[in-house]
Amino acid sequence: MSTAQFHTLLSRAERAGIYHMPFAADLALEEAAESLEYPMYRVDLSKVTDKEGFLDAVGQTLGFPDWYGHNWDALADCLTDLSWMAADGYVIALDHADAFARANPTDFATALSIFQDASDTWREDGIPFWTLVGTATDGIAWLRDLE
Repeated sequence: MSTAQFHTLLSRAERAGIYHMPFAADLALEEAAESLEYPMYRVDLSKVTDKEGFLDAVGQTLGFPDWYGHNWDALADCLTDLSWMAADGYVIALDHADAFARANPTDFATALSIFQDASDTWREDGIPFWTLVGTATDGIAWLRDLE
């Protein structure tokens, strides 16, 4: 996909949700997010293998407030608030997610479910909330591809 195609897609709240991170589309995605003035956050999960590491990585990358409780409920609360970084849309890339997905598939699925719920909540307000999961393998069959 080109930057222009991503620009059109990313602006559509009804399509937002969790998807595979498109291979070799980083620059076009970043340019599209920037052109829409959506913050794009890249959460590096390359060294994450557990819930605590995941919650820390997301909280640090997204600059969660001091009240963030480092648990699933607090993650859900923060992802559906984001008042400290108000925008017309959001793009979050969970880069290098393979280690966490393999080491702790139940927590990984819980995390992605929370991100999907956040997307559903933001959609009600017409705000696109995209989560792109970067994996080296296609081991997460239920994740959709951006098209």
